[in-house]
Amino acid sequence: MVSTAEWPGLGSELRPWITRLEPGLVSASVRRRHSGSYRAAIVPFIADRALSLPSRVVALAEEASNEIARFDAELGSEVAPFASVLLRSESASSSMIENLTSGARSIALAELGSREKHNATEIVGNVAAMTAALRLAQNLDGDAILAMHAALMADLHPDIAGRWREEQVWIGGTSFGPHQADFIPPHHEHVPALIDDLAEFVKRDDLPLLAQAAVAHAQFETIHPFPDGNGRTGRALIHSMLRGHGLTQNVTVPVSAGLLTNTDAYFASLTAYRDGEPSAIVERLAAASSEATANGRQLVRDLRSIRRSWDDAVTARRDSGAWRVADLLLRQPVIDSGAVAAELGIEPRNAQRAIAPLTEAGVLTEFTGFKRNRLWQSRDVLIALDEFAARAGRRR
Repeated sequence: MVSTAEWPGLGSELRPWITRLEPGLVSASVRRRHSGSYRAAIVPFIADRALSLPSRVVALAEEASNEIARFDAELGSEVAPFASVLLRSESASSSMIENLTSGARSIALAELGSREKHNATEIVGNVAAMTAALRLAQNLDGDAILAMHAALMADLHPDIAGRWREEQVWIGGTSFGPHQADFIPPHHEHVPALIDDLAEFVKRDDLPLLAQAAVAHAQFETIHPFPDGNGRTGRALIHSMLRGHGLTQNVTVPVSAGLLTNTDAYFASLTAYRDGEPSAIVERLAAASSEATANGRQLVRDLRSIRRSWDDAVTARRDSGAWRVADLLLRQPVIDSGAVAAELGIEPRNAQRAIAPLTEAGVLTEFTGFKRNRLWQSRDVLIALDEFAARAGRRR
């Protein structure tokens, strides 16, 4: 039975805190400020809550949902070249919200196995989390959320990957303790039950989907179930819901690119949700989705134009592997001989035959200067991806 009460705000509970600050390492005043009890959030269950929104917000969410469906349908016949690039772009934008920024080339290198750029490696982890989110969309429960987080954190933070937090966390303030934090999520003992409740909310089919996804995301961020990676996992949850409920079938709409345009409003909407006002996060996600589809369409237009220009520039037989490598570059703009060999089903030593016509035409540029372990890049595609990121970059 669905409750008809208004959407609940957070409560709080007093929890004991044992200071970890050794005498002599910090001043006595700092020790006093970070000693004694603190208040952690009490997060209400929402599985059976009625969601009442202003008609204006409902209309915005419906319009944005229709736009997402159109965007997904437009690319339905061209999934191969664009599904992966949009997934990577969404992953990069979601990471940018967490101040993890990296250029398109560094991300592409990280996908080939490079660990030189920490942020790029983190972003590749987010690609894995998004991929897991889409794969698990039909059975979105606590185990699925753990699997998303495990994919996100496995390479760089294996000690916390795929495990609910086992200690109190807080947002803002200092590292000394939670007492001066901007927000203190619920005590870790409450996390499993809250996630189970969220999973039940996600399964409902009586709510407008985009509004439901926005509220589920805000509830997830409020629970804050992991020591790190909550924001990226929570945005992957949005995509899992859109796919699981059938709004998207082909591609990942770069919603985080839309959220990036006004991160202040995004974070403010999460705060409003915690005060019992869910309409703000629904409105922000609707606006972000509309901005994202416009940005995504521009990226697709740019990539199509780039690919057409290569048809005139490259001299190769129509059955040459060079054309298949050209298609590969739209989704993987930095390649090595191993990537080409895997794409064409040939030995790596034979990859140069397909690479040479593209290099001669200026489509590819070798940038290592090595005789072995050489790497090639498509500057045109990398520029298009970086321009997409710039359009999505924070403007407020």
